[in-house]
Amino acid sequence: MLKFRSLLPILAFFPLLACAQQMPVPPALAAKSWLLVELPSGQQLAAQGADERIEPASLTKLMTAYLTFAALKQGAIKLEQTVQVSEKAWRIQGSRMFIKVNAQVPVEDLIKGVIVQSGNDACVALAEAIAGSEDNFVQMMNREAQRLGMKDTSFGNASGLPDPRLYTTARDLAVLADALIRDFPNEYARYYSLKEFRYNNISQPNRNRLLWLDPTVDGIKTGHTDAAGYCLIASSKRGDRRLLSIVLGAASDAVRTRESLKLLNWGFQSYDAVRLYAKNQPVSDLRVWKGAAPTVKAGFQSDFVVAVPKGFSSRLKTELSSQQPLMAPVSAGQVIGTLKLSLDGKPYGDYPVVAVETVPVAGIFGRMIDTVRLWFN
Repeated sequence: MLKFRSLLPILAFFPLLACAQQMPVPPALAAKSWLLVELPSGQQLAAQGADERIEPASLTKLMTAYLTFAALKQGAIKLEQTVQVSEKAWRIQGSRMFIKVNAQVPVEDLIKGVIVQSGNDACVALAEAIAGSEDNFVQMMNREAQRLGMKDTSFGNASGLPDPRLYTTARDLAVLADALIRDFPNEYARYYSLKEFRYNNISQPNRNRLLWLDPTVDGIKTGHTDAAGYCLIASSKRGDRRLLSIVLGAASDAVRTRESLKLLNWGFQSYDAVRLYAKNQPVSDLRVWKGAAPTVKAGFQSDFVVAVPKGFSSRLKTELSSQQPLMAPVSAGQVIGTLKLSLDGKPYGDYPVVAVETVPVAGIFGRMIDTVRLWFN
């Protein structure tokens, strides 16, 4: 079932095509690639090299956290459950939360170790607890990446340590970050805004410095290796708007922080968020053939909000293109049309429109009548 809240993979390749003189000019950033999107729509506001393959480093841990939250939701593991630390987890190199071999560590502490301390050891421990081995967990990571629509991503381990099998793009990372915030909002709010975590008498700060510099930033993850450079995915919620920035391949921690904040500020200052339709508000009633009802209400399953350059919201126009003939049965959530947006007559975006109600098949008499009518249409 396709829902508007998960449109990012669909809209990612649809540029904003309004007149160049009307479009805000994005800032130039000191980074290899970057992307700024409006959530939950996934509308792209600015991009540079968003489809270039890069090494994600510790941004990999977003998928490790996503699968951990999924395992918690499914009851496969519990927060208070303890995990025995393997020698493999204990010996892993890079950033660590400093768990000890054979120690029994609560799952919640491991989650904080992954998110706040970027602990590679915590990643391996969680992977083994969930999938039996890190190799099995990597298979889960790759399956989930495909399910989410991360078409240019491959995972090779749970931590993000250099691996020839490990690569992604800024666009795919936006898909993953969007999914994590969308699918696990409580867990996101609970862990990603933590500024510090103390374990084994060692306190480590969250490497996302924007948590201190901008109170509207509430996550999400940093990454760094020599090959990847300094990377930061950040999300800021100001009022009813949420923006997600992805800055990859910066020269230092300070640069990735500065450039991320620059990108977020530009997005909020240059665009207004316009709610065109409320959740389940009909865009139109569409004709249904051979159905128990003659029409079905078409709309969105969450508020339909689009970012528009400041001062241009009144010049935004909509046009609904429907799939005809639309035959029953029609299920709620089924894509039945496309809402085409234009700004001053120029294309601005195409958005799938879904049925907000279910229309079952009509009885035999009703189907016969519509069969005859279709002959003449």
